Amino acid sequence: MYDVIIIGAGPAGCTAARELACSGYEVLLVEKFKLPRNKSCSGVLIKKSMDLVRQYFGEEVPEYTMCRPADNRGMIFTTDRGQEYRFEQEGLNIWRSSFDCWLATKAAEAGAELRDETAALSCDEQEDCILVNFKGASLYSEKARIAIVCDGVAGSVRRKLIHAPQNYITTYQTFNKGSIDLDHHYFYAYLQPRLSEYDAWFNVKDDYLIFGVSVRDASKLEHYYSEFIGYMEKHHNAKIEKREKAEKWLMPHIMPGCPINYGKGKVLFAGEAAGFLNPMGEGISAAMESGFFASKAIEKIDLSGDLDLETVYSAYQDNTCALRDYMKRQWNFVAGMAGTFDHMRSEA
Repeated sequence: MYDVIIIGAGPAGCTAARELACSGYEVLLVEKFKLPRNKSCSGVLIKKSMDLVRQYFGEEVPEYTMCRPADNRGMIFTTDRGQEYRFEQEGLNIWRSSFDCWLATKAAEAGAELRDETAALSCDEQEDCILVNFKGASLYSEKARIAIVCDGVAGSVRRKLIHAPQNYITTYQTFNKGSIDLDHHYFYAYLQPRLSEYDAWFNVKDDYLIFGVSVRDASKLEHYYSEFIGYMEKHHNAKIEKREKAEKWLMPHIMPGCPINYGKGKVLFAGEAAGFLNPMGEGISAAMESGFFASKAIEKIDLSGDLDLETVYSAYQDNTCALRDYMKRQWNFVAGMAGTFDHMRSEA
């Protein structure tokens, strides 16, 4: 029997796995896809994320995970009134596939057992353990005293444990060859309602021009994407020579007050699975912090006896108070720039 099974080898799962393994726990870290796996994401590490990597992993982010231009110099917002705000900050431009794989490798080096191409299907709570059912080369099960689910908002385990409806934001972005009259060192976010139902964005990775939009109604993706491309052509002289690929993904629709679901029974949630997400899809720092605090909460109890889940959940919630306050401030700030997010202002 493992002490802890962690589902999802992204920043939340890898941070939790490394911390627990370093503390002597028997940890199984599983990932649905083959590593390195693609993760549709802006791939920008803000300064806070860089600091957390140093704190939790004891190293700098390796150069091989980065793309050109490697240094991100901040974000430039265009409000719903067309006003531009620049926020200068040190950052890194990375490929999530390489970055997440590096995090998983560091967790394995600390002693966690790592399995990729292993999908978690469900968690069945038993008297003295949690039984996690997997599909890899075959169907099988593993036992642990407790589990942490870190496989995102649409993960199957979370959906089966929490039957309440989940509101999603659908995002769509394309990788293109071409040119544009914008500084490649910045991440650009556009909050005008005619360009998206949430936000639109532009950044550059290894000479790919990346254009993206996010919506509440997935059937409107192509409409808003077309509007955004037209806007970029008119205002920034965007010229697309060839579209290389396109991708979609889901992220949680954060509601007023930034409610968090910490888990159910012997299964904790971390990262987007719990509801931790900052504006503009910046989930890396929130994922790492929540994964770390979930692991520290588990370390407060004796796994060899009766599980004191009250202590675990209390510690987890207490440790993430500052993170939730940070999220609320960030969402309230964005609400001040776009009416789309007015609902986040009231309780932020």
